[in-house]
Amino acid sequence: MKNFQQEDQDLLHKESGILTAPLQRRSFLQFAGAGAAGIALMAAGCKKDDGSEGLRLSGAVDLGSGDVGILNYAYALEQLEAAFYDAVVKTPYSGISATELALLTDIRDHELAHREFFKKALAGNAIVGLEVNFSAINFTQRASVLATAKAFEDLGVSAYNGAGKLIKSADYLVLAGKIVSVEARHAALIRDLIENGTFANSEVVDANGLDKARTPSEVLTIAAPFIKTKINAGNLPS
Repeated sequence: MKNFQQEDQDLLHKESGILTAPLQRRSFLQFAGAGAAGIALMAAGCKKDDGSEGLRLSGAVDLGSGDVGILNYAYALEQLEAAFYDAVVKTPYSGISATELALLTDIRDHELAHREFFKKALAGNAIVGLEVNFSAINFTQRASVLATAKAFEDLGVSAYNGAGKLIKSADYLVLAGKIVSVEARHAALIRDLIENGTFANSEVVDANGLDKARTPSEVLTIAAPFIKTKINAGNLPS
């Protein structure tokens, strides 16, 4: 990765502060685009490792390598979550309460902000928009929607946890940590909407009080039924 002037580094640190602000829909969406500007300077300077060919899938979208590949990996997952919650809010399930709709709308807007953040940050290195497949989800039923939300949120948290050790840039690692904390808040809320008090049960937190972590390969395999677009993650660091 190229070295950058100190002013660019300072800009990155300043702008990345948007992810510590209160997660209100309008404020998060307002600053997401601005915050991406700093990190985009670093992403634009990253090059693929020529010596790492990895597994190549015919006609697949290549996430890339190095930190850019990890950012694209996160971007792909945020695309999936944003598309899901957008569908939930646009076609609310039968009998949804005003409170639940407001909560799910907040989550939707957070995910949209995350998606747009990564898209702007990656700039020309960003993968294309992915085509999703939600045919297995019954958006008219609360149980189906919340069960899917729980699966997506738990998966997202484990994905960020597993990707942390693969990130070389300290700045990227800080940003990933700020986003995964938001995803964990989502996961806790969804779990308690399904069954109060299950926000941190043994399904996701082990005896040491640690949350689960999954590798990109594990995560993408689990997410595959919901993504029509083929994804090549063979060049990601391991």
